[in-house]
Amino acid sequence: MASSRVKPLSYAIRAELFLQLFQLEAAGLPYDRAMATLALPSPAARRLKAMQALSARGIDAAKAGEQSGLFTPLEARLVRAALNAGSPAPTYRRLADYYTQRARQWTAMKSRLTLPAVVLAIALFVQPLPALVSGTIGVKGYAWQVAWPVLLIACVVAVLRWLGSHGGDARGKSLYQRVPLYGPIFVRSNLRDFFDSLSLMLEAGVPMLEALPAAIETVSDGDIRRELTRVRQRVEHRETFIAALEGVSYLRGSRALAFAQTGEASGTLPEMLMRHAAMESEAIASFYEQVAAWLPRIVYALVAIKIVVGIFSSGAFAPRVPSDL
Repeated sequence: MASSRVKPLSYAIRAELFLQLFQLEAAGLPYDRAMATLALPSPAARRLKAMQALSARGIDAAKAGEQSGLFTPLEARLVRAALNAGSPAPTYRRLADYYTQRARQWTAMKSRLTLPAVVLAIALFVQPLPALVSGTIGVKGYAWQVAWPVLLIACVVAVLRWLGSHGGDARGKSLYQRVPLYGPIFVRSNLRDFFDSLSLMLEAGVPMLEALPAAIETVSDGDIRRELTRVRQRVEHRETFIAALEGVSYLRGSRALAFAQTGEASGTLPEMLMRHAAMESEAIASFYEQVAAWLPRIVYALVAIKIVVGIFSSGAFAPRVPSDL
């Protein structure tokens, strides 16, 4: 099972995976015994068994994790570099902390949006009820009134996912970049992922020319990825990292340039890039917290308007003249 062909595991499961790996490595348990004692929830259980089978054959953690689909290619490279340097425990711990933070942010977002989703579902069932009771629509009409908003939302989500999956091949700026309010955060998220991944690899001892391609692969937007690919090409031609970054239009006015310049001059580039990525993560999390705070209010307002309009337009409360008059 090639990891490039399967969907990465959720942040929560990956956080649990690397936390267990760190604890087992820190305890000094032999590799084969450590792999045999790993336990993960059902979505990852099949991949875990594949990794355990590979480890039992003597295949190292980096290769076994990638082949089984438990590790992404980036994670496998990080673990490979850590194994070459000695112990993978620090890398496991860093990845566990990284995914724990991501999982916490994602869980907070979902919890805040659960109640609005429930209210919307109730509204979909309640709004056509007066028309059904009054006989204006039949059971099939009522079912359609309930179903069509759900189908519309599903279509929108499917289109957005399709655009996201093909964003890496698009020419020019993607649709996501053009979305008001969200576009700048989308760009910052892509750049944050690049710098975060690059800092992890440099910290693990991966050379810059090997770390750049792997870090670029974490960028989902095609246009941003193309500009960062030119950074790699300029570094290959022996330009400094900061000089190569200055040619990226998406980084104009970004504090990433100052952090990179300071890190490259002082020999602390991984730490400075990690610090910049952490600050960007905080800013991005703040944006999503505001979205999570305001979106329910917008949903509640729209649901209330829909219910009121639906009730009064249904004619359920209008006086009805008997047909025999």
